[in-house]
Amino acid sequence: MIIKDLLHKLESSTHPMAGALHAGENFRVLVVTFKKGMILKEHKAHLPSRLTVVNGKVIYKESDKNIELARYDYTDIPVEIMHTVEALEDSVCFLTQG
Repeated sequence: MIIKDLLHKLESSTHPMAGALHAGENFRVLVVTFKKGMILKEHKAHLPSRLTVVNGKVIYKESDKNIELARYDYTDIPVEIMHTVEALEDSVCFLTQG
C-alpha cells in the first residue's frame, strides 16, 4: 500500500513524498510522488540510479541538461552529480538504486 499511502500524505504536503517500495542488500526501489510544480531539491545520487515515470510528467535537471520525462520514460542518473526533479504534472515515479 506504499503508493496509496504516499499519495494520501501528498494531499497535505508542500514537498514531494518518497518511500521504499522494495529493498535488498545491494539495491532499493523508491516511490516518489509529486504534485504539479513541486521540486525535489538539488541533491546527489550515491549509487547508480534510474528514474522512471509511472504516471504524470517531470523534468530531470542536471547542470545544463533538462530531460522531460512522461509516463514510462526513464533516465539514468549518474553517481555524485547534482540534479533536481520538477513535476510538470501530478506524478508518480520509481527511483531504482543499486
